[in-house]
Order: sequence, then C-alpha cells, then structure tokens
Amino acid sequence: MWVPAVMFALLVTGTLVIITNYLGLLPGEQQNRYLLLGLVEITAGFIFATIYR
Repeated sequence: MWVPAVMFALLVTGTLVIITNYLGLLPGEQQNRYLLLGLVEITAGFIFATIYR
C-alpha cells in the first residue's frame, strides 16, 4: 500500500517544484537544478508506477 502513496507524492512534488521554479518562487530565482530535481522526482514516480501491481 505504500507504493501508490510514494508514487503520487513524487509525481506531485516534482510537478510543484517545476511550477514554482518557473514562477520564480524558489530561492535563487530560476535555476536548472530545480528543473532537474523536478524531472528526477517525476521519473522516480513513473518508476514506482511500474512496480505497483
């Protein structure tokens, strides 16, 4: 039961990191490392989606 929770948490936080990066709400203005962090979290969410049956 923990796999779907982690999957959705990673997908949502990754999306929020990317959105807040483009809005300039994260410290240090817009940076590529925030975009990379968001994409890594979304990718990890998809990986967890393949684990779930």
